[in-house]
Amino acid sequence: MSIESSFPNPLSKPEHPEKAILVGLVTRAQRQEQMEEYLAELEFLAETAGAQTLKHFWQRLDYPDQRTYVGKGKLEEIKAYVDEREVDMVIFDDEISPSQQRNLEEVLQVKVLDRPMLILDIFAHRAQTVQARTQVELAQMQYLLPRLRGMWTHLDRVKGGIGMRGSGESEIETDRRMAKERIAKLKQQLVKIDRQNETQRKNRGELIRVSLVGYTNVGKSTLMRILSKSDVFAENKLFATLDTTVRKVVLETTPFLLSDTVGFIRKLPHHLVESFKSTLDEVRESDILLHVVDIAHPQFEDHMTVVQQTLVELGAADKPTLVVFNKMDLYEDRYFDPYLPAEEKRNLLEELERTWMNRTHENAIFIAAEHKRNVEALKERLLVMVREAYAIRYPWKVKEWS
Repeated sequence: MSIESSFPNPLSKPEHPEKAILVGLVTRAQRQEQMEEYLAELEFLAETAGAQTLKHFWQRLDYPDQRTYVGKGKLEEIKAYVDEREVDMVIFDDEISPSQQRNLEEVLQVKVLDRPMLILDIFAHRAQTVQARTQVELAQMQYLLPRLRGMWTHLDRVKGGIGMRGSGESEIETDRRMAKERIAKLKQQLVKIDRQNETQRKNRGELIRVSLVGYTNVGKSTLMRILSKSDVFAENKLFATLDTTVRKVVLETTPFLLSDTVGFIRKLPHHLVESFKSTLDEVRESDILLHVVDIAHPQFEDHMTVVQQTLVELGAADKPTLVVFNKMDLYEDRYFDPYLPAEEKRNLLEELERTWMNRTHENAIFIAAEHKRNVEALKERLLVMVREAYAIRYPWKVKEWS
């Protein structure tokens, strides 16, 4: 059996959406409000992958059960639901261990996934370039390597005898060795791609670089399309953008490079973060960051924290940053009564802006990219930041555009 056949796609896209149920926990480290938000996000992930969510299950435990993640009673409840309905898979909000996955599949008799595997599947279907596909495959191989045993429960150890003598490897040992060889090869390919990308970045000349960063699905690609006046793919789904897109932008007479990067998300698989660090070199090497925030999202502050933590991981947290609070139109629709007097609405918006201008030390702006609301003001702020960066890095260039 080949190594490819050992790693089946967990969410192959069937003609009809696969039906899923989602499972989460309220623990000492995770409040019920957080758990509900995480399950809502997990449902959006499942939808992005092509699955239909039937029901959410959750349980209050101090810690996940070491054998089955949830307790015995809750597992029986989930099992009863699976038996009553046509359920294709059960998706757990946290990463589950190989032994937990085997135990759960043995009881539930359906496919069992966790959040990391779901995200990896989405990345696999979204990856377009050679670099992104290589990064995703590497992350998948590293994630699935310790889970190989569960994929071989139908096989016994290869028997000895005539024609079967040799190293004595079982099928799982053979695939494990092949997987490790493939991982080593993928890492070598990424090193080569990184070198090529580094050369390309050096060949871009003396131009200031600006990167769009933010949580997934906050409108970065829409803003990229508006600022660069180019046809950049944007979609209301998680991880619509995987491959870094770079465009040259000219505001008035000042040129700079603008890049759109993969969106961040909570509980991003460790292997995926490691694999995609090379893609995020654009962020590390940028002069300015535009941190785009979906202010209409109920958990937007949590999202901002996730992005900030990721920037710290990347060593890019100290770069000049403008926080772009996007989707102000949706914010007003969601939180303001349609019959609210105009003056009261204006006062509330001014209070919101004052609060965040203070918290970001005046490095914030409020827009609605989809409707190009306040985008001109954003361009003016960005132009000032770009010119200040040129004055520091390439002062001789400023004279050419003034």
